[in-house]
Amino acid sequence: MNTPTIPSNSSFAITVLRAALGALFLAHGLIKLLVYTPAGTAAFFDSVGMPTFLAAPTIGVEIVGGLLLLSGLFTRWAALAVVPIVLGATTVHWGNGFTFSNAGGGWEFTAFLAVVAFALFLDGRDGAFALGSVWSRRSETAAPARRVVA
Repeated sequence: MNTPTIPSNSSFAITVLRAALGALFLAHGLIKLLVYTPAGTAAFFDSVGMPTFLAAPTIGVEIVGGLLLLSGLFTRWAALAVVPIVLGATTVHWGNGFTFSNAGGGWEFTAFLAVVAFALFLDGRDGAFALGSVWSRRSETAAPARRVVA
């Protein structure tokens, strides 16, 4: 009889980080798409000296990356994909000083998000309740690895 197992605490910790980061990026991407619009986002990028052509890819990476992080699919690569987004945002806020409460917002929040995303990439696990974990278990049972003897 198979009894369900409870993931380790570290697995839950990864899940909390993954879900929080995913929700944040999904929200930011949807705001850029639905509230500011892609044209408004491009205009903002232009006003802060960022290339306007990066608006659409930024929106896409934030939405898709957020969904992947929330679902726990390709967690490692989704986390890595959002790192350049927040590093770019960090450069925009750099001149405002460190704290986010400074006029124009400082760079502490964006730098912290980059560190969290990079840590998820380095860890490489999907965490508990992740679709990626279910998917990898299915593929392991569907096609067991064969040992080749030379």
